[in-house]
Amino acid sequence: MDALNIEATRKRLEGDGGGYEVVHTSAGLEIGVYVLVAPEPDRQQPHVDDEVYVVLDGRGVLEVEGESVEVSQGKAAFVPAGADHRFTGYGGAQRPRRLLAAPRRRVTTTS
Repeated sequence: MDALNIEATRKRLEGDGGGYEVVHTSAGLEIGVYVLVAPEPDRQQPHVDDEVYVVLDGRGVLEVEGESVEVSQGKAAFVPAGADHRFTGYGGAQRPRRLLAAPRRRVTTTS
């Protein structure tokens, strides 16, 4: 078993202008790091799996099915499978960096 280097992944993604990278996959779980860099919008589409977002740094607003919740460092938010969702209200020194943990029901890669 190896430790997950979340910080190195975050830095790499931030340097590349944002994105998502899987850092762990197993039969029941996928963990990835998702970095948004303003002013690039969050273009996520609904997913087939439930998701949990843990904000590692910064702040923003998570909109899920028309409801908004403010998120910041140390906060987590659950998004049910199939829900329309996106992050807004991030930018500058406050841009959120997220650790995404999602149960896995299928064996595919996420990009």
